[in-house]
Amino acid sequence: MRQKRAKTYRKLMSLYCLHFGFRQPYQVLVDSEMCKEAISSHLDLPKQLATVLQGNIKPMITQCCIHELYLQGRTQQPAVDLAKTFERRKCNHREAIPGDECLISVVGDTNKHRYVIATQSQPLRSKLRKIAGVPLIHINRSVVVLEPPSDATLEKKENEEEQALLVPETEKAKLPAAAPAEAPKKKRKGPKGPNPLSVKKKKTAGETGAPPAKRSHPSNSDPTKDTVGSKRKQEEADDHRDEPGTADGSSGHKRKRRRKHKQKDGNGGNEGDEEENND
Repeated sequence: MRQKRAKTYRKLMSLYCLHFGFRQPYQVLVDSEMCKEAISSHLDLPKQLATVLQGNIKPMITQCCIHELYLQGRTQQPAVDLAKTFERRKCNHREAIPGDECLISVVGDTNKHRYVIATQSQPLRSKLRKIAGVPLIHINRSVVVLEPPSDATLEKKENEEEQALLVPETEKAKLPAAAPAEAPKKKRKGPKGPNPLSVKKKKTAGETGAPPAKRSHPSNSDPTKDTVGSKRKQEEADDHRDEPGTADGSSGHKRKRRRKHKQKDGNGGNEGDEEENND
């Protein structure tokens, strides 16, 4: 099957599934003429039906249609063997009636059992087109064809879509009354502000760059520590003055430096001693 035709058949079956409740496996009712045509065209009928319907199928046949094949003698024995492989559909007819009338009675006025009819009878197809939601299949030059939806099918589909869009009056009463629509306010034209992307951002208090306030050291703020430090410095100065070896209050370090300076003059140690004795 060509890709374009397969796509068309897939859309057609989705229409029957959405609006008429068809589901897989599809129940396909086959008549006696369809079995004879499949044998003469050397077609694998169950496989071809599954390909056309784009899904799983359940082929079925009524007892009246099989009885028609029996009446035609041994020449139609291959068609009888093919019909025996299908599932038997009870038609509740005590005496066999023609196959077309049997299928019409099984389908009924609404096709509530969702049957797909595969038939070669032209009068039967014209009658079934008047019933909404009945897919029809026939063989045309050794090709199994799914007919497009009938006018009754399309009309029922449109009616269902319209009813789905309409809100019932009982539900309309429950809905709150819509407020009257206000006229849209006209926007006043005025000077436009600057581009927000080109304006510098305002600096916050943390970003102004002001130096942080100096914190007072805890040691400076404590008056007791200042007095203690000054007393220690004064005691060290008094101890330094009371060191022995200084008559005029000068430190011993200065006397040592003086003696070293005299030794460097080259007069020897006696000169230094004489000066001390003279003093």
